[in-house]
Amino acid sequence: MRRQLEICAASLASARAAQAGGAHRIELCQNLEQGGITPSYGLIRETLAQLSIPVFVLIRPRPGGFVYSADELAIMRADIAMCLELGCAGVVLGALNAAGRVDMAACRALINPVGPMQVTFHRAFDACPDQAQALEDVIALGCQRALTSGGQPTAEAGQQQLAALVKQAAGRISIMPGSGISAANVQALAAHTGAQEFHASAKRLVPADPAAGLFQTERFETDAALVAELAARLQ
Repeated sequence: MRRQLEICAASLASARAAQAGGAHRIELCQNLEQGGITPSYGLIRETLAQLSIPVFVLIRPRPGGFVYSADELAIMRADIAMCLELGCAGVVLGALNAAGRVDMAACRALINPVGPMQVTFHRAFDACPDQAQALEDVIALGCQRALTSGGQPTAEAGQQQLAALVKQAAGRISIMPGSGISAANVQALAAHTGAQEFHASAKRLVPADPAAGLFQTERFETDAALVAELAARLQ
């Protein structure tokens, strides 16, 4: 399998920059500063209209933990139906129970209606105390990949566990390292872990606009040059 680069994009501008830089796929979200939530209908539709690479959409109704109420799961199912209707290539989701294990019933209810879309189990995986069991659960759900930092704050810190997960997966699912991945470390991570897909944001700080007055704020946007450097290191 050729190595793949997925870029997390939280705006249309970032999505375009990811494609321009050579990303193979994007994960589209909003509110990235709080870990990301489901993007709006309008952002999804316009991103699909302007990009030719696959668009995966984060299904997460709020920031915080991954134990969801019945109402929240209903919202997530509605968002998945929206993604299917719009023609997204995949969705990114995850749900846990109070013990920190993969909530199989909740996840099956989310995954059953995805149709032809692929499914990535997101970094709820890193909140599971037993990642070996979590991996078997995610494989049993039929997910195509698991996004993880190996249970550590960054993929670089978790690379030993990532290598163990890749070995355990044995080709049944793709282990996709994410968190803190850059052009400076992606080659070493690929060599050490054996992973073939990598997740990064490749972002730069956009200073606040003084003209915005009371509402001025700085933000991060994906930088096409940073994406291109990452993609080149993965060749």
